[in-house]
Amino acid sequence: MISDVLRKLEIGSVPVATPAGRLVGASGLLLESMGCAMRTGQRCVVETGAGDWIDAQVVGFREETSFLMALRRPEGLATGARVLPQPEREGLRIGPSWLGRVVNGLGEPVDGRGRLGGDHVLDAQPPRVNPLRKHPVREPLDVGVRAINGVLTLGKGQRVGLMAGSGVGKSVLLGLITRQTVADVVVVGLIGERGREVREFMDMSLGETGLKRAVVVIAPADESPLMRLRATELCHTIAAYFRDQGQDVLLLVDSLTRYAMARREVALALGEPPATRGYPPSVFSLLPQLVETAGNGEHDRGSMSAIYTVLAEGDDQQDPVVDTARAILDGHIVLTRELAERGHYPAIDIAQSISRCMSLVATPAHQKAARRLISMAGRYARVRDLLPLGAYVPGADPETDRAVELYPRIEAFLQQGVRESAPLDATVAALEELMA
Repeated sequence: MISDVLRKLEIGSVPVATPAGRLVGASGLLLESMGCAMRTGQRCVVETGAGDWIDAQVVGFREETSFLMALRRPEGLATGARVLPQPEREGLRIGPSWLGRVVNGLGEPVDGRGRLGGDHVLDAQPPRVNPLRKHPVREPLDVGVRAINGVLTLGKGQRVGLMAGSGVGKSVLLGLITRQTVADVVVVGLIGERGREVREFMDMSLGETGLKRAVVVIAPADESPLMRLRATELCHTIAAYFRDQGQDVLLLVDSLTRYAMARREVALALGEPPATRGYPPSVFSLLPQLVETAGNGEHDRGSMSAIYTVLAEGDDQQDPVVDTARAILDGHIVLTRELAERGHYPAIDIAQSISRCMSLVATPAHQKAARRLISMAGRYARVRDLLPLGAYVPGADPETDRAVELYPRIEAFLQQGVRESAPLDATVAALEELMA
């Protein structure tokens, strides 16, 4: 009797029919399907002419037409191909086994070291924290870079942008921060960058020791824009998980500009009109939604600090993505080509940079010394061009004379070798001694 009931239940759970749509259009990144109602954000598969299946996601609709975007490069598609909606999948499971691993935007391991798993189900989207419940920034974050620790001190839970044009040392500085930062877990997102840089970053920036405490999420430039978006969001979700487990987490995203470009590709494919420099308005509303998922959580234990690289196209600090990032982040560190061309590394322009949380985590004596160093560097910059010509006459302004005298030591303080370590306490002590 019981076996008959169970048999009926099993038969009843088998679907009578599988809903399917048909591919009616493929233009660039966008695929069009008709004949089956699907929700935005739903996963589906599209049949190719060779009988294979391509993963896709619903990104919009108009009347009875659903707009899809492939997660991987769509090849061999034909009109009338079947489009099958996929049932809701069980969320990714995460745990300590993720440390030391490399995954793609879907959370699939790409390092050839077997499957991933864990005891907790990872959220589908980065979790949002009520701003009134967020734990405030109260402790300094030691990133091991003398110019940042000394003059632009960061705090645990702060979100900061690393802004520069191409070829001035963003990736090198990011690698230095990755190795030197005092954190329990490092989550790295390599979004839209050259494929060659992925292995270089892992071997040269992280190294075997650094990789043991890191999770690397990759979506190189040849991936679809949808995969680049998912990879960026996955970075934040992973970092938030470890933060909520009571760990101090450092999130590094290289780069926020590539995320914005991926958003632009999707929006333009859906027909949204371009606005500022080709970026549709939705891009500038979605960027704050992303970065607001970073930062501290509701609990006293655990923190999530975030550093985003932002590409200033043509060294333009008024680039729309740069300008938006400056407004929504808790500080920005500007690298300039002028300093890089003078052999000054890291090429951090302390006059254009700011840490909005430094006053919360630095002592009054430290802040006073930092302000004096910035003032001295500014005074020297005003007379730099006069010195080789012999046009500067000492004695008119004692403070400027002092700046000219101290500048070689200031410049040496702000520079740092790629393998050189600069702990926070030692940096503050050296800064206060220099400015005494």
